[in-house]
Amino acid sequence: MKPEETGISDAAETGRRRWFGRLPERIRPEQLVETQPATVPDPTRDAYNSDEWLTRICL
Repeated sequence: MKPEETGISDAAETGRRRWFGRLPERIRPEQLVETQPATVPDPTRDAYNSDEWLTRICL
């Protein structure tokens, strides 16, 4: 339909096209997620010594 038929002014049409004229930029799923460790890494906790049980039990 033409604007003359619907009674819509050119200014209103121009404003609407400027506001709704194009789609927003696409956002990738990678941009929606931020990953970070839950706790601070503790190197002493993760250091495993297979002979430690001998020291604790046998001595």
